[in-house]
Amino acid sequence: MSRPTRPGIEEARANVAEIDFRYLTAKSRISFKSQQQDIDNANVTIRVRKDSLIWVSVSKLGIEAVRGEITKDSITIIDKIHKEYSVYDFPTLSRQFNFNMNFELLQALIVGNLPLPKRPAQKIKNERDYLLLRQSEGKVLVENYIGENDRKLKKLMVTEQPTKNTLRLDYEDFTSLNNFLFPYTSLVTLDYQSKADGQFYQTLLRIKHNKVELVDKSPGFPFSIPASYTRRP
Repeated sequence: MSRPTRPGIEEARANVAEIDFRYLTAKSRISFKSQQQDIDNANVTIRVRKDSLIWVSVSKLGIEAVRGEITKDSITIIDKIHKEYSVYDFPTLSRQFNFNMNFELLQALIVGNLPLPKRPAQKIKNERDYLLLRQSEGKVLVENYIGENDRKLKKLMVTEQPTKNTLRLDYEDFTSLNNFLFPYTSLVTLDYQSKADGQFYQTLLRIKHNKVELVDKSPGFPFSIPASYTRRP
């Protein structure tokens, strides 16, 4: 009995069903739980310009509370309730969480594409109903679990060596969108050991999209910080 041929690495990467778009808009609900914050089922509007900009607006009781802008270099958050704003860069956030954060990972969280599409795969193997695609970048190991039948990224495990801090992404509720299969639910679990106190912490984020559109025309990314707002350190 002949064994099935092992898929070639490049072929397997080429066959991952990526979502192609110019702009994305979404009306969603998010829940977020960390050591400092607990947000339950807040309304959020998300706009993405592929590979360059993510814009978010979070509302509570119909009033915009937070507006955020994420670029390749930085994250700026405006707190409209307290009239404050904060600016972070990815290296600083990475040190805070003791975990490598970047724009590609955040975009992957929203759209379900591979966060390291241009990195060659070191290893591919079949694992249950998945094709497991392993990639590495520096100290980071990325394990992409791809559905054998629909070739969609279903689960993502990012492990940082040597800390063993992990980020897990689970994609669910796949629905047809512009001839693509799009995950309408994303669940993020970040387990990390704080450099500050050596304790282990967990951060959870769940995004459930109600309406998603892929469009060719810019939906607009209005973002300005009022002069009266105070910058938080």
